[in-house]
Amino acid sequence: MQQAKSPYYGDLMPQAIPAHNEWVGTFIDIFVQGYNTDKIKKEELPVAYQDLLDPKWKGRLGIEAGDQHWFAAVMQELGQAKGTKLFKDIVDANGISVRKGHALLTNLVASGEVPLGLTLYSNKPVQLKEKGAPIDWFVIAPVIAQFRTIGLLRKAPHPHAAMLFYDFMLSEAQRILSRQYYVPASNSIDAPLKKLPLKFIDPGVFLDMNDKWIKMFEETVTKRAKQ
Repeated sequence: MQQAKSPYYGDLMPQAIPAHNEWVGTFIDIFVQGYNTDKIKKEELPVAYQDLLDPKWKGRLGIEAGDQHWFAAVMQELGQAKGTKLFKDIVDANGISVRKGHALLTNLVASGEVPLGLTLYSNKPVQLKEKGAPIDWFVIAPVIAQFRTIGLLRKAPHPHAAMLFYDFMLSEAQRILSRQYYVPASNSIDAPLKKLPLKFIDPGVFLDMNDKWIKMFEETVTKRAKQ
């Protein structure tokens, strides 16, 4: 990747700009929990992951199949030994539906097939709710987040056009993203979700630990869900 500088960096959240300047965050994926409002009352919602041990959640939980990075970040906060045991106990006691794709999981929550989804991106439930779907979201701490990023190829065939698009994504596009309920990286646009105590996934650590995290997620959640 090619190091880049943009006049719009001054508008961005500090976390969106790594020291190496080889990519920059354009918007944030915030992992939230979603529920079907016809199937679950707001006062029934879990406050902590330990609450999911309650037998009332049997057959009602869902998770996205590739969210090992979210899972690892949660385990870092809970403590790996304690956290993996907790999730094994949850899956063994109440089961969990493993689905591929965040949009799919969100739609299944809205349809009621999966009443409670553990790993939804924050924008999709709001989009569906606006259209009248019986869905809403909430958060269980820690609130995990990651940046969607943009970068320039070191040998891009049209580097000036690439830089124009790069600047566009950090300026005008930020408001476009906000209108679709994405969480823009620019501080010039108000987004209440940025006020949450977000724990950002470090992409460098994610790459270094990817195989370990995949194995941990499979052994704790996805493989147990198939039993």
